[in-house]
Amino acid sequence: MLIHQFPNAVQPARVVILGAGGFLASELGRVLEQAKVAVRPVHPQEIDLTDAAAADRVAALLEPQDAVIMPAGLTPDKGRDVGTLMKNLRMGESVCAALARSGVAHFVYLSSDGVYDGRFSSLLNEDSSTEPTDLYTLMHIAREKMLGHTCRERKIPFVVVRPVAIYGPGDTHNSYGPNRFIRTARKDGKITLFGGGEETRHHVYVTDVAELIKLCILHASTGVINAVTGEAISFAEVAQKVAAAVGNTVAIERLPRGGPITHRHFDLSALARAFPSFRATSFDAGLARTIEGMVSWP
Repeated sequence: MLIHQFPNAVQPARVVILGAGGFLASELGRVLEQAKVAVRPVHPQEIDLTDAAAADRVAALLEPQDAVIMPAGLTPDKGRDVGTLMKNLRMGESVCAALARSGVAHFVYLSSDGVYDGRFSSLLNEDSSTEPTDLYTLMHIAREKMLGHTCRERKIPFVVVRPVAIYGPGDTHNSYGPNRFIRTARKDGKITLFGGGEETRHHVYVTDVAELIKLCILHASTGVINAVTGEAISFAEVAQKVAAAVGNTVAIERLPRGGPITHRHFDLSALARAFPSFRATSFDAGLARTIEGMVSWP
């Protein structure tokens, strides 16, 4: 559950985004600037968090009143091997070292719902077992622990946001789900499913995740919160909705399934208690906005 340091929203002096320029980070910057929050984006071209000098450079730009967000990380499309894992852990190490030298007012870590044990289909919540099933989820669990330890040592309020699969215009990850289905439907006139696409998942619109992070910052929240929607749908239903929305004749093809059918459902109680007024975008509305914003997508 979340604990709000500020029961009423308080504008931070400045928000530093480590790993600016990415899909979610770009939307987060837009949402914060729209709310008149001062934002200091830190792009990988400015500071490579895997570099040996990164800790010194990050520490030099941090100020005691800053709220810091870390969406920086190499996603599975960039690699699933040990080398990618170690680069991600070096990023975490650099940020921990910077925080140890330069305390800040608040720290937000962007994790993933993938940290929850994927072998079970039970209703998941923020207290569910976190068991790594691959190197990517191991990385997030390790960085949550590393950053949490450093923030406790420095008495920095620390919050972990764990989003489900994020979709929206501008996504470059092309992971299995809405964004890939839209791309292949438009480009190739087809959508490919594994098996019958029976698995059910939550899909969260990118702006909703940015808005939830903004709320955590305005309230200086601590703890763990899942960025979820309450709307779990099957990949087959996603494919059907995409095919209908794209408007052309789209074939839905099926490949042999490579693993067991699993479902993931989330309990929204903690989110409802923390932010009663928060309302996630419905999948149909998010899909329409995504397709509308995809005109310039490759």
